[in-house]
Amino acid sequence: MAQSGGIASIANWITRFADVLRGVFGSAGGRLLLVILSVAVGVLASKFLVRLIGRPVARRVSRQSVAQTIVRGVRIGTIALSLLVGLWAGGFRFTDLLVGTAVFSAVIGIILAPIVGNFINGVFILADQPFEIGDMIELENGTAGFVEDITIRYTKIFTLDNTFLVVPNGTMRERDVTNYSAEDERTRRTIDVLVTYESDVSEARRLIERAARDCDAVIDGGPDIRVGVARYTASPDCRLHEFGDDGVLLRLRYWVKKPYKLAKVQSDVNTRIRERLTDADVEMAYPHRHLVFDDTSGIARVGGPDDGRPEGERAGDKPDPEGRGAGGDRTSEVEGSETADTPPIEGGSPTGTDVAGNGPADKGDSDGDR
Repeated sequence: MAQSGGIASIANWITRFADVLRGVFGSAGGRLLLVILSVAVGVLASKFLVRLIGRPVARRVSRQSVAQTIVRGVRIGTIALSLLVGLWAGGFRFTDLLVGTAVFSAVIGIILAPIVGNFINGVFILADQPFEIGDMIELENGTAGFVEDITIRYTKIFTLDNTFLVVPNGTMRERDVTNYSAEDERTRRTIDVLVTYESDVSEARRLIERAARDCDAVIDGGPDIRVGVARYTASPDCRLHEFGDDGVLLRLRYWVKKPYKLAKVQSDVNTRIRERLTDADVEMAYPHRHLVFDDTSGIARVGGPDDGRPEGERAGDKPDPEGRGAGGDRTSEVEGSETADTPPIEGGSPTGTDVAGNGPADKGDSDGDR
């Protein structure tokens, strides 16, 4: 009898608790509270699952980007599932949602199209493996940096300028991306050097190769480097590329051990090439132009009156039709101005004479100036 009485009391307590829950969650505020509690439980469950499967996934999946995507999917999926459970427990019916949103499906499709496109392109990037987290890449616009993160929606790049660049995956797949860290980090670079035809070309090639070997970041020898089905010499190699208009073009090809400081390595190689060629019988070429005048080039007037040119005419002036120099009128004007501005000498002739005694001055002009 006592046991049956205890069971009856527990049943009564459960009934009262159920009545309380129905009273609390029966209202609109209660249903909202139920959804919030369900999401909170989902967040806690997602953290527990991430800790539980994080290390096994990292050990089984070699690619870090794929492993992180799986972990993110588990976290987001758990939270989304808890939200759906909370909505269902609160009395929300998804059939009503589908019927209500059918009218706005076209608008929603247009708005979500870029987002869905980024998701799909993110899946392709993860599947195609063009680059991985930690790889050094260079975009078609010259931006270089390291891949910091790859998600379903975007790719984050930590640039060499110490900035973050976030590129949507839809745009990332449309760009030309150069991956310097794919499989083999050794990178071949090229430098063109133009020397004169009078230089010792063989000596120039030897000195250029030696200058590249002196740099620590450059591979100075060893077995040939395989690229696809071809093999290339690992040591610096300078060859006569072509005969140009201004000199002989030599092309140096060398391999860099790490691709992280390519600009600095190229600057060091250029500096050493310049230093070695300065002390050798090799001259770096630059454009020269020679102007040649012949019978078809016309006449250049550079002489004076002794060459048959009228006095006062300068080189380059067009000849006067009356045989006077182009500068004659200017000389006359200057002399006339000086004569008009000079006061007459006391006791001079009635007609007037200039100071220099060059002849009679124009009285009318003098009177007019005064």
